[in-house]
Amino acid sequence: MKVVVLGTAAGGGVPQWNCACGPCEAVRAGRLPARTQDALAVSGDGVRWWLVNASPDLGAQLAATPDLAPGPGPRDTPVRGVLFTDAELDHTLGLAVLRGAAGLQVHAPATALHALAPTRAVLATYGGWEWREVGPGQAFELAGGVEVTAFGVSGKRPRYATDAPGTWVVAYRFRDPATDGVLLYAPCLASWPDGFDALVAEADVVLLDGTFHASAEMGTATGRPSGQAAMGHLPIADSLPRLRRHPSTRRVYTHLNNTNPVLDPASPEHAEVTAAGVEVVADGTVIEL
Repeated sequence: MKVVVLGTAAGGGVPQWNCACGPCEAVRAGRLPARTQDALAVSGDGVRWWLVNASPDLGAQLAATPDLAPGPGPRDTPVRGVLFTDAELDHTLGLAVLRGAAGLQVHAPATALHALAPTRAVLATYGGWEWREVGPGQAFELAGGVEVTAFGVSGKRPRYATDAPGTWVVAYRFRDPATDGVLLYAPCLASWPDGFDALVAEADVVLLDGTFHASAEMGTATGRPSGQAAMGHLPIADSLPRLRRHPSTRRVYTHLNNTNPVLDPASPEHAEVTAAGVEVVADGTVIEL
């Protein structure tokens, strides 16, 4: 199984277009690398690829990833479909980029399919796609030989969506039956759910929500009320002690907000994370299991 970390930033990317916080200004000055919004590409055979979330940066991410280049025919693509962890705009707006591809499969929780009904209606005018509901705890196989299981982790629904019963946010467990390699992807984690330690312990690699370092980070960085507490992201200050309990698992923070001091390798917050054996990787990082 091969995984490409297409993007590692939270909504808006780094730098964010309307923000002059420290990390954003450092990127504009060339002192830190820019980051696109969080997404993965996963393949079991190196030929058929699946996107996990589709950010507004998807076009640039596809162009920057050789494995996702079109071919061999002039209109062929290795992309077979998309899996959504939730229905947040920064994870779904990129679907429009894929509108020219026929026959894609989109896997998502029932709540996300409900919220995306207007988008689905628009995309149906461009070509026939297959929309499949992901049930928590129900394993299914993707073309190319990857086994996937979703686990409900949060009830946080997008601001634009009307309420609906069910799980709004899932984490995905990807397993290669040929190697027994396991990757756990949880970019949005409102808390540390019951049973989550067991999922981390069995994984070879876990990509975990690292949106904020501290609980009041956005207000401190912007000097104004932020509503951070309602955004549904467990701060690194709370998740890092739990990750320390799993030294045998490769642990990576992703979905990093533009205000997060961990973005700067010279910061004490970054040093704290790396001292615990947890990584902050760049866009384009390749993981093989």
